[in-house]
Amino acid sequence: MATLKNFLAHNEQLIYSPMKKVESHVQRQVGNWFHNTILIKGSDVPFKYKRQKKYKSLKGARVDLIYYPSEEIVANMKFEIMKVVKINLS
Repeated sequence: MATLKNFLAHNEQLIYSPMKKVESHVQRQVGNWFHNTILIKGSDVPFKYKRQKKYKSLKGARVDLIYYPSEEIVANMKFEIMKVVKINLS
């Protein structure tokens, strides 16, 4: 737990959310990476992260997230997203 506190203390924008339930999980391959998008129960904003290997579906699982708010531009429109730095099964 000390490393988590240090990690968050050195990065003011990071948010830690434990035990969040995943409602939806989508993986798509882009080049050599798998882009993952998850939706968390009670949140309308997608959480996005990349992995080098395909992972099992997280739908219905509880996860601990470390993330920061960001924006993504699609077709000249800004969308709020959450960039996941670390995700673990709870």
